[in-house]
Amino acid sequence: MTESFPIQSWAVFEQQFQALFLPINAEADAINTLEGSSYFQGPRTVDDYLDHFHSLVSDAGYTDPYTLVVKFRRGLRAAIQSQIATMPMERPGDADPQAWFEAAC
Repeated sequence: MTESFPIQSWAVFEQQFQALFLPINAEADAINTLEGSSYFQGPRTVDDYLDHFHSLVSDAGYTDPYTLVVKFRRGLRAAIQSQIATMPMERPGDADPQAWFEAAC
């Protein structure tokens, strides 16, 4: 007994998958999340927070380095953020997100 697959093409599958499982407007959803506090690190590890943060800023289309640092710092646990911000030497710059990501890890 053979059954045919109910979806006619990959394009149809992709369209149905996106309609059922992805936000209608991923960019707006990500921007709204970054404007709130639900993306904050909380009890997560820095690596988990960083992965989620990268996903959000990518979906939101944020590319300005200063904005990335501000949003990243805002979501870090206060103790980690303060420790990095008050480093006496080699403190990451306010427009150097990669340096902040590395310092946090």
